[in-house]
Amino acid sequence: MFKVWHNSLPLKLEIIVFAEDPKGERILNHNLPIDHLLQTAIKNGEGIQVKNGAFVVSTGARTGRSPADRFLVDDSLTHDVVDWGEHNQPIESEKFLNLWDESEQHLKTKEKYTADLHVGASADHYQPVTIENELAWHNMFCQSLFIQPEPFNPKKKDVWQLRSVPSFKCDPSRHGTNSDGTVMVNFSTKQILILGIGYAGEMKKSMFGIMNFILPEDDVLSMHCAANAGESGDVSLFFGLSGTGKTTLSADPDRWLIGDDEHGWGDGIVFNIEGGCYAKTVDLSQKNEPVIWNAIKNGTILENVIFDPKTLEVDYKNQSLTENTRACYPLSHVEQHLEKNYGGEPQNIIFLTCDLSGVMPPVSILSKEQAAYHFLSGYTAKVGSTELGSTAEIASTFSNCFGAPFFPRKAQVYADLLMKRIDGFGSKVFIVNSGWTGGAYGVGERFNIPTTRNIIKAIQSGSINESPKANLDIMNVEIPTELDGVDTKILNPSETWSDQGLYKKAAEDLAKKFGENISKFDVTDEILASGPIR
Repeated sequence: MFKVWHNSLPLKLEIIVFAEDPKGERILNHNLPIDHLLQTAIKNGEGIQVKNGAFVVSTGARTGRSPADRFLVDDSLTHDVVDWGEHNQPIESEKFLNLWDESEQHLKTKEKYTADLHVGASADHYQPVTIENELAWHNMFCQSLFIQPEPFNPKKKDVWQLRSVPSFKCDPSRHGTNSDGTVMVNFSTKQILILGIGYAGEMKKSMFGIMNFILPEDDVLSMHCAANAGESGDVSLFFGLSGTGKTTLSADPDRWLIGDDEHGWGDGIVFNIEGGCYAKTVDLSQKNEPVIWNAIKNGTILENVIFDPKTLEVDYKNQSLTENTRACYPLSHVEQHLEKNYGGEPQNIIFLTCDLSGVMPPVSILSKEQAAYHFLSGYTAKVGSTELGSTAEIASTFSNCFGAPFFPRKAQVYADLLMKRIDGFGSKVFIVNSGWTGGAYGVGERFNIPTTRNIIKAIQSGSINESPKANLDIMNVEIPTELDGVDTKILNPSETWSDQGLYKKAAEDLAKKFGENISKFDVTDEILASGPIR
C-alpha cells in the first residue's frame, strides 16, 4: 500500500519522508498543502520564485489550449447528445482505455502528486474529482483552481479521475491522436487524460466541459462567465471569451467577487464552479487592475511570464513567449470575495464583446429574445488567442454561448436554459463592447478600461434604466443617449466615425455576418427578428 501524507500535517517540507511501496513504486503525495507543493516544485526545478512571491513556470511548446487534440469518448452515453464536430472530436472507448493503461504504467516510474477536490460550489451540484499529476506545480494549480472541500464528497457521488502526465508522448499512428499530446474525456468511466501537455489550462477547461455536460441534466445552466455581487447582494454575470474583460471587469474593488470564469445558475443560486482565478496578465498594471495585481503573491503561479533573471522582477508587457500569459491564484488572494463561493440569481447579465469593426455601441440594452440571439451568436474577437496554433493575434469570431469549445451539448440546450432563467427571475441583459470605436481595428480607438467600468457601474446601479434611449439602426438594439460618467459622444457609434458612408457599409457587413451565423440554429421567428437587420 502507498503511504499517504494528508494536509493536516505540519507545513515543514523536511518532515516528509519519501518511501517506496513493496513493488518499488514511489510514494504517493496526497493532499499536500500548497506551501509544500511550492517548495517541492522549487526543489525539483520546475520553475522559479520571483520577487513578488509568485512561482513562474514555462509550459513548453504549448502556451495555450490545443483544440485539435481534444477528444470525447463516443459511446452509448454520449453518441446522441454530444454536438460532434470541430470542438468535440470522437474517440473510440478502446483507444482511450489503452492510453489510460499505458499512462498508468508510465506514471509508476515517476513521483506523482494527488489531491481530492470538488468542482462546483453547490452542495447539490458539485462533482468530486481525484487529481493525479506528474508535476508538483500542476497539483498546486489544481488545488488553487478547484475547491478544497471539507469534507470530501459528502453525498458519496462517483469520483472523477483526472490524470495529467506531460512527459508521456502519444504516438498518433498507434493511439489515434492528432499529435504527441492529447486531452481525452470518458464520461462513462468518469476519467480524464491529459498527456504530453504542460499548459495547465487544459486541466481547468476539461473539468468545465464535464460540468457543461452534467449540469443541464439537473436543469442548471452552466456558463462561461464571471460573477460578482454588490453590498446589497445583487449579482452580475459577465460573459465573454478570454481577453474581452471578463476577469478584469468582475474584479471590482467596490464589489465582492464570486468567481472570474465558470459558474452554474440554478433555482435561487449562482455558484462558482471553481475555487480560484486564472487571469490573463498581458499588460497588467496596478492602476487599471489593482485586484489582480494584489492577488499575485506567494502561492500564485505565473505561466510563461518573462522576468529579469538578476532582479527577479516580472515584465507583464513582454510577450516574447506568448500573449496568453496567466496568473493562477486561489480566491483567498482576493480580499473582497464571497467566502461561500455563491450568490443569488443575477439582476444583470452582461455579454462582453470585443468588436473589431467599430460598429457595436459601447452598451446595448437587450430584450429577452435579443438575449437569446446574441447568446447563440457569441460575437466577439479572439484577443491574444488562448488556442495553440492561432494564426492571428486578434480576429473576429462567433463563439456560441461565449465559449463554444467548452460546451459538449448543442448550443440550443444552453440558450433554452438561459431564456428559462431570465423568464423566471427577470434578469436584465446588456451587451458591453470592450472593443473599438470611431473605426475598425487599426483605425479607430479601443474603449479604455475606466470608460467600460463606468458603463458597468451604470448598469449595476440601475441608472441606465432611467436614461433616455434610442434605437440603433442596422444593429437593431436599444442604446442610452445619456449615461452617468460616460461621454455622450461615444454612445452612438455612428457619431464617432468621420465617414458616415464607411460606417453604414461596415454596419451592413457585420449585420450580414450575424445573419449567416444565426442561420445555423433553429430559432423562433421572434428571436430571428430581434437581431441585426440585413
